[in-house]
Amino acid sequence: MSAQSASETLTPESLVADLAVAARAAQRELAAMSSEARAHALNVAAQHLREGSAAILDANACDLAAGEERGLSKAMLDRLMLDEERLEAVALGVEAVADLSDPVGEIIDQSERPNGLKLSRVRVPIGTIGIIYESRPNVTADAAALCVRAGNAALLRGGSEAVHSNRAIMSALVAGLEEAGVPGAAVQLIPTQDRAAVGAMLTAAGLIDMIVPRGGKSLVERVQADARVPVLAHLDGICHTYIHSAADPEMAKALALNAKLRRTGICGAMETLLIDADFSGAEQLVAALLAEGCELRGDARIQALDERVLPASANDWDTEYLDAVLSVAMVDGLDDAMMHIARHSSAHTDVIVTSDEAAAEQFLTRVDSAIVMHNASSQFADGGEFGLGAEIGIATGRLHARGPVALEGLTTYKWLVRGTGQARP
Repeated sequence: MSAQSASETLTPESLVADLAVAARAAQRELAAMSSEARAHALNVAAQHLREGSAAILDANACDLAAGEERGLSKAMLDRLMLDEERLEAVALGVEAVADLSDPVGEIIDQSERPNGLKLSRVRVPIGTIGIIYESRPNVTADAAALCVRAGNAALLRGGSEAVHSNRAIMSALVAGLEEAGVPGAAVQLIPTQDRAAVGAMLTAAGLIDMIVPRGGKSLVERVQADARVPVLAHLDGICHTYIHSAADPEMAKALALNAKLRRTGICGAMETLLIDADFSGAEQLVAALLAEGCELRGDARIQALDERVLPASANDWDTEYLDAVLSVAMVDGLDDAMMHIARHSSAHTDVIVTSDEAAAEQFLTRVDSAIVMHNASSQFADGGEFGLGAEIGIATGRLHARGPVALEGLTTYKWLVRGTGQARP
């Protein structure tokens, strides 16, 4: 019976349980493979993606046609669309993951106790990781590759918009992995678009070790509310840039324009601009943003700088616009800026622009976000820009991993204890 047929006869809970049990068995084999063998398997899988390009692009054409019929926006259709160039980029991405340094087996630290016991902490795979995502079919390859490279099994549940594309990509990936000796069950796509399958994944404690949601706010909210499995995620990217009194005006303008307008729809885009009351270039900065077509919503002091600034509501300081809209506040010094950030930041990425090194160090030390920057655009909040290769997501929680999560974030550790016959008195 095919996976698709099985999905039609099993309850979502039974289906996910069966897939997870198979994944756990496959993960044990995968974890026992050498780093070189896992890297080779990903290179073979990338070649299968290229060889299967015709089938993948045909499947993508079906998804695009269905999306147009459903009235998906141009932005959604663009995220969904694959062509030869984008598919080659997907294959290159898998090869790039294969080339990354493997964290599995790394000795984090080691020590020797007075009784002669030798202790070490060693990185190991997390186990079976569930990834729930929307729209972008490239996530199927990226997520699978990252999991395999770090010795994890992956259970993927993509959005209905990309169902045919995801299945075609998965078919090519699995064919390549199996050719190279990786059990096919190490990477599986949930073979149903029944939303109940998502719920089954979220409650599969003991079968799935971690859930990673990649998608819009409603998806992440549901995952965080319903999960009985540890979740690695961020909900909002309410990123701040603080223009300190000692900021260079030209640098401040360049960074603010880039942080907001380079790409407005990514989680690292600036959503709130804080301008110090003693910064000399405030009026010019506001005018530059308006000239680029950015809608500004400001407090009373910012509105006084330019009549085109709209009044900000209380909700604006807690809104992720993902558009050419920006909330702007004037603050009275570094402490006031940090208090505003503490109240309203989503702990994703926050930036200070200043030539005052002491102020910068205070900001870097005291702002408690996953990523804190000095004199750089918040749009650098990306695993690739951090030299991590592909990322599986950005984490804003306080446990396990924070910021861009790549291979190291897909590992945990275990203690190894080596003795010579010691018995505890």
